[in-house]
Amino acid sequence: MIKIVKYYLTTFLALVCCAFSYAQHIQGYVLDLINNQPISNVEIKNLRTNETVKSDRNGAFSIEGQVNDYLSVNIVGYQPDTIYYYDEAIRRIYLNKDENILEIDEVLVKRLTDNLLAKELEKAKNEGKIVEVPDNEGGIKISPSRLFGKKAKQARSNVQLLLEEQNARRIDQRFTKHLIKSLLPLDDAQIALFRERYRPSLDFIKTATDEDLKLYIFDAYKKFKQEH
Repeated sequence: MIKIVKYYLTTFLALVCCAFSYAQHIQGYVLDLINNQPISNVEIKNLRTNETVKSDRNGAFSIEGQVNDYLSVNIVGYQPDTIYYYDEAIRRIYLNKDENILEIDEVLVKRLTDNLLAKELEKAKNEGKIVEVPDNEGGIKISPSRLFGKKAKQARSNVQLLLEEQNARRIDQRFTKHLIKSLLPLDDAQIALFRERYRPSLDFIKTATDEDLKLYIFDAYKKFKQEH
């Protein structure tokens, strides 16, 4: 009798946990990249489940999903984008208008989606090139306009800024708030500070196993406690 009760209890708990996992929601806001204003009626689609919702007049949306899901984001007049949901947090998705030329700064870089960040980085690399390879001629040539031009200089400056942000995001896809919270007794504010101060290198993240990363977090926490 006890075994039967245990069996049904275990089954019930499993069903509850399963139902809870499927009841997760991704919440966020869709905003204009340049003026920070909410965008309504944006179509957000979970590419795993094919569920589609639209943002309200405040740019807010809520859609069933979970960590590691991809969301496509579309509205006429803005560049379509795809968002990778890798950490449990409210997402602010910034869209850029079609054909809009960006002037990059540190605040704007933080707003770029991963896709848009990659596009801007590629554009900056191309605009900042000093060497040109002619289509119909042999060899290469130095372009004075690209070497001394204001636009090219700004592009080369943007490359470093964009690359640093891209690398930080690649690291944060594994060095997540959720992982740190599961290992360390820190509140949200402390976790934000911990992630900023002890973000590992990209080279480490590329080769580290899950256990390597956990050991790194514990070692970094020892230093964090000494400072606080």
